[in-house]
Amino acid sequence: MVRRRGTILILATGGTIAGVGEIGKSTVYRPGKLTADELISEIPEINNIAPLETMQICNVNSDDITADIWLELASIINREAKDDNVKGFVITHGTDTLEETAYFLNLAVKTKKSVIITGSMRPATSISADGPMNLYQAVCAAASRETEGQGVLAVFADRIYSARSVTKTSTYQLTAISAGRMGAIGVIRDGKVYMYETTNKAHTNKSEFDVSKLDRLPKVSILYFHVDASPELLKYAAEHSDGLVIAGAGAGEFSLIYGDMIRTLNVPVVVSSRVDDGLITSDMLRVEETIAANNLSPQKAAVLLRLALTVTNDTEKIREMFLKY
Repeated sequence: MVRRRGTILILATGGTIAGVGEIGKSTVYRPGKLTADELISEIPEINNIAPLETMQICNVNSDDITADIWLELASIINREAKDDNVKGFVITHGTDTLEETAYFLNLAVKTKKSVIITGSMRPATSISADGPMNLYQAVCAAASRETEGQGVLAVFADRIYSARSVTKTSTYQLTAISAGRMGAIGVIRDGKVYMYETTNKAHTNKSEFDVSKLDRLPKVSILYFHVDASPELLKYAAEHSDGLVIAGAGAGEFSLIYGDMIRTLNVPVVVSSRVDDGLITSDMLRVEETIAANNLSPQKAAVLLRLALTVTNDTEKIREMFLKY
């Protein structure tokens, strides 16, 4: 079948947007039950935006998303983007790990075509489910010239966020997907896209990461520092990982004995913070051999470190990547 020009390809992975539970309730539901076609069938107006094509990648809670699924998504987008009839992509996804998938794809896909990720906070069977509007707006964004070349974007509750800054800030609010203090870079009103800002960080076709020949990603573990945190956990994690990210207290800080253990490890260690907002630079590091995460959250620092380790193990080069991306 020949695609119509301007086709938007919807890649569905499950999540709350495809969730089903007791009619009217927004809690106690099973995510990843509806297919992409079933989601679209509930939004007749969506077919007026652009020709649509669906692909069910998986149908899972986003806590069950894996690096294998990331690699599959990147491979599909990179392959299908070569079709001149494909205008852009929409990924439906659970909100718990949406920010990680968005950031990975932002560094792994090689196209200027629009790539939009969205989801919902309420299942499809709840009162005032937010999934239909979010999906409708995501397709509007993917069909707009305004989003081309902007990297992977997240669309949620009328707003557009860059993949690098998008995060989940609430366990229940409809505006849970946001960018914290970084803010939205665009909005959508009545199907029209208004972009106001762009990122100066490298992404997509300007990224050096090539995952096309990978069948796995390096393993990176995140260690959360707290009072009396055991340094032995660092040792164990390093023995079973290719790299570590420390979610430090305050500006990436930790105890003296924690630092002593870090100095003995033979894997790259990136220092982030368990605080929601802030910046960690190299001159703030308590252990010279570690790498500053800049303003990346621990989970996003782990995504970048996994990709960095596909290129190099050199600490200095990885430091440069954390400044570049």
